[in-house]
Amino acid sequence: MAIKKSELYSSLWESCDALRGSMDASQYKDYVLVMLFVKYISDKWAGQPYAPITIPKGASFTDMVALKGATDIGDQINKKILAPIAEANKLAKFPDFNDPTKLGTDKEMIDTLDALIGIFENPALDFSKNKADGDDILGDAYEFLMRHFATQSGKSKGQFYTPSEVSRTLASIIGINKVDTNSDITVYDPTCGSGSLLLKVGEFAQSKVTLYGQEKDATTAGLARMNMILHDNPTAEIKQGNTLAKPLFEDKNQQDNLKTFDFVVANPPFSDKRWSNGLTLPNDTYNRFADYGIPPSKNGDYAFLLHIVRSLKRNGKGAIILPHGVLFRGNAEAEIRTNLIKKGFIKGIIGLPANLFYGTGIPAAIIFIDKENAHNRKGIFMIDAGKGFIKDGNKNRLREQDIKRITDVFTAQKEVKGFSRMVSIEEISKNEYNLNIPRYIDNQEKEDIQDIEAHLKGGIPINDIDDLSNFWEVFPTLKSELFNVIMNDELAIMNGGKYAYLNIESDKIKDTVLKHSDFKAFSEVMDIILKKWAEGTNTLLKNLQKGHKPKELIQNIAEQLLLTYTQSTNSPFTIHHSQLVNKYNVYQLLMSYWNETMQDDCYIISADGWVAETYRILVANKAKKMIDKGWTCDLIPKDLVINKYFKTEKNALADLETEKENSSSQITELEEEQSGEDSYFAEIEKVSKTNVTKRLKEVKTQCLASPNDADLQAEQKVLKQYIDLHTQLTATNKKIKQAEKELDEKLYAKYPTLTETEVKTLVVDDKWMQTIENAIKGEIDHISQRLTNRIKELAERYQTPLPQINQEVKNLEEKVNAHLAKMGYTVFNRD
Repeated sequence: MAIKKSELYSSLWESCDALRGSMDASQYKDYVLVMLFVKYISDKWAGQPYAPITIPKGASFTDMVALKGATDIGDQINKKILAPIAEANKLAKFPDFNDPTKLGTDKEMIDTLDALIGIFENPALDFSKNKADGDDILGDAYEFLMRHFATQSGKSKGQFYTPSEVSRTLASIIGINKVDTNSDITVYDPTCGSGSLLLKVGEFAQSKVTLYGQEKDATTAGLARMNMILHDNPTAEIKQGNTLAKPLFEDKNQQDNLKTFDFVVANPPFSDKRWSNGLTLPNDTYNRFADYGIPPSKNGDYAFLLHIVRSLKRNGKGAIILPHGVLFRGNAEAEIRTNLIKKGFIKGIIGLPANLFYGTGIPAAIIFIDKENAHNRKGIFMIDAGKGFIKDGNKNRLREQDIKRITDVFTAQKEVKGFSRMVSIEEISKNEYNLNIPRYIDNQEKEDIQDIEAHLKGGIPINDIDDLSNFWEVFPTLKSELFNVIMNDELAIMNGGKYAYLNIESDKIKDTVLKHSDFKAFSEVMDIILKKWAEGTNTLLKNLQKGHKPKELIQNIAEQLLLTYTQSTNSPFTIHHSQLVNKYNVYQLLMSYWNETMQDDCYIISADGWVAETYRILVANKAKKMIDKGWTCDLIPKDLVINKYFKTEKNALADLETEKENSSSQITELEEEQSGEDSYFAEIEKVSKTNVTKRLKEVKTQCLASPNDADLQAEQKVLKQYIDLHTQLTATNKKIKQAEKELDEKLYAKYPTLTETEVKTLVVDDKWMQTIENAIKGEIDHISQRLTNRIKELAERYQTPLPQINQEVKNLEEKVNAHLAKMGYTVFNRD
């Protein structure tokens, strides 16, 4: 059975627990990732001739397993496993697996390393069998671990990792996917960290790509090299050293001795104060600052940017992530910025949300450099994406819809009010070459202004009603049914009819909207649009074959969903509809379900086909004994099969549950009725079936002595009723348990008999499409809720004008004064 992505990730994260107590995340990540690396290359290439990675004899993961329990296990791992692998493949030095300061001494070290190896012995973690062609599960797992390590590493140690969402955003719009498929593309990252950004850009290439990276920190450079291998890029060149002081990719045929590349990307350390260490300024061997200016001695942001400019080929394209300050800071940076703009090298700027990165909480921007046709560039395309994110723990994170929206808008160079704009060089020059995004894009939400006249005289301002014009364009006759313009009083005449009344009670707004013909027509159009996408997607999904590529699948169906909710002449989805239905919100619904559930299912199908495989759930108890907790099926939840094939049994169980609820309710009601001091349960310290039974025996004895005591007879009746209800509840619970057992046995027998067609129906129709369609219909429902809530808010805001409030206060004051006078108090009038 194929392992689910989510299970793979959680299994790998368990390995961190073996080390978590002895060192901080920035350290134990090295040990876990090395173990992942050795396991992966052993599964994939051990014993394979002409493999891109050499695993020397005796240095595989299997050989490491044989070391478990050895008194010198750490030293043996270093000498017999890691050293031969590093030497054979010219890898950087691995972390020391025999370091007592991190792994403990003697038995503690043995236990820790044994536990770590044991995690990767799990048969489900056979990486050679868990990789759909073109879908790098291991690379994704590595990214998952890196994100978690970065999260836990703290402010000063999380900078080795660029968040995947930012890397994907940059990679999707730098233009590498548009290069001719017959070309050999070179991509370079001068501050590559663990290599995540470099790899993401490489993934978007449609042709052969060669990756180059340089990283100052030796340990992080080693991580980057392993990351390249885990992502099937074993030929990538990763070098260790200070890029600004000594670039290690040189070309003596180039005028400045720097090797140049088709694409260069970077997420350098922000505002590096030591950037000039090792340089002799103002001279620079590589001539990177000539024609631009020398960056400030205590801020290296532009030093890295200028290094990128010099490292690009004549028509090369680059992108760098830098703090917002580079867009507007003065002095030396203003001079550099001006020169870059005048040369036409800056193609675009994307402002990102604050608190995305692990080393800092400040907002950053992606600056795009494009040398192609730079001399003809007349403007810079800007995007303010600072408001598009979701909270993720103590950090912010770009959502799928944010990445997609940025990508679509930037690629099309489409101007969107409050989000994007092409700003002319002429306008920028008038602003003294200041590139601060808020100068050019106003993304402030319109203030909800209170209307004083309406508060004084009553009525809803027409301006507020007209602000809902996007609704009235889709529901043209609904507005007149909801509102009546005031034209028959002094205020209306004075203000030219600027105010309106609701024609209905505020509690009837929602019902009026939902039942109106305009809204019904809109809902029908939405149903048609959804049905169109669902039909094509359903067919595509049911035709999935073993070995399909899940990442290609989701990209395909997600793009089709976006197109479905995009205005076109061939669709009933008009520009007015698009103002109500945000296609990127709909896109997010699909992508969220994909990430939570659907991708795991697709990887299972890619590995095993359309098979509803069941397995036992085994859980270790406190004594570490495995306990059978039943069975499950990842692909098809039990509820789907029950709803399809066992409705009679389900209804019978539902009836028993109703019977159980009735008995429980009656017991609760009886306890509440008899809970007072003079009640029949007053003598019972804690009301329960056992204690009530005990009390009943006492009452029966008393009844024999006083057979005519009516109160004792009544108490006996109540006590017996309570016991009978409990007896009935126990019997019902027993029936439920038996019915559940019988249904479970029928289910377990049913799964192996499901045909491929039945499995497809259950998974595609009943699980995937039903969930997605329900979510999208819920998004459509929110439209009526937004309209209803806003109208109700306006109605309640102005429903009681000031004169009416004053009169109500006066009436209440008169009532209070009258009561006070009756009580003999002197009343003073506030006037």
